[in-house]
Amino acid sequence: MLTFRRFLILSTAALALAACGKKDEAPVAAQSDAVVATDAAAVAAAGPTPGVYEVSDAAGKKLDTTTINADGSYASDMADGHRVAGIVKMVDGKTCFDPSGKAEPECYTDSALAADGSFTATDAKGAVLTVHPKAK
Repeated sequence: MLTFRRFLILSTAALALAACGKKDEAPVAAQSDAVVATDAAAVAAAGPTPGVYEVSDAAGKKLDTTTINADGSYASDMADGHRVAGIVKMVDGKTCFDPSGKAEPECYTDSALAADGSFTATDAKGAVLTVHPKAK
């Protein structure tokens, strides 16, 4: 869910650093598509971005608040009061949540980020969830 986020953050940081250069310096050559693809692959391999996210369904009903930790663990506090925890990782370009116990992993295809940092996550059955980073 967060691969694109990391790529966006890394790209933004690189552009910000480039903008800080002196005016008399020669312009930096644009990265080739191969380099950008390699960077995107490295970000995808790194896994989802740690943080706290609020997840809602297509009707806007809040489903859960999910915390993703730097070590790849996650915990989802569901709207009905129960908690699901496990490991989250990238698998074939999808964000996959693998809960502890006998439940099967659930994988999502994430959209590009909106201006507010939110994105959609679509499961294998086509259900679309909206994910908002929770303000700290």
